[in-house]
Amino acid sequence: MKVAVAHWQGRVSPVFDVADRLVLLEVQDGREVHRENLRLASRESFERTKELVELGVNVLLCGAISLTLEKALIAAGIRVVGFLGGEFENFIHVFLEGKLDDGRVRNEGRIGKRSGMGSARKRRPSSRENDLRR
Repeated sequence: MKVAVAHWQGRVSPVFDVADRLVLLEVQDGREVHRENLRLASRESFERTKELVELGVNVLLCGAISLTLEKALIAAGIRVVGFLGGEFENFIHVFLEGKLDDGRVRNEGRIGKRSGMGSARKRRPSSRENDLRR
């Protein structure tokens, strides 16, 4: 499996759409067997997706990512684990342990929250919607 991590100054890059540095890890049996530092050439969503596909990336660990780029990557068969923030080496370690889906680890050190997560308010039904329910 190949895992790509967008990074900047030792941290997960804040926005993948404009990130240009990747660490590409080859993982076998839950262990890192090879590591390569790369630069991405394109910032256009579909070209960037093509670059990752050509590199053989199976999983992308990144910070914020636009919906367009995320959908393109998923459609290409790449699992996207986005909206991460913090030291990228920590996320590599946690990913290799199979614990990255733990929300406490995933959001550690984050300033904001992904849209739609956290304490979302419930929308009150309008009077028209209430009338339709009766």
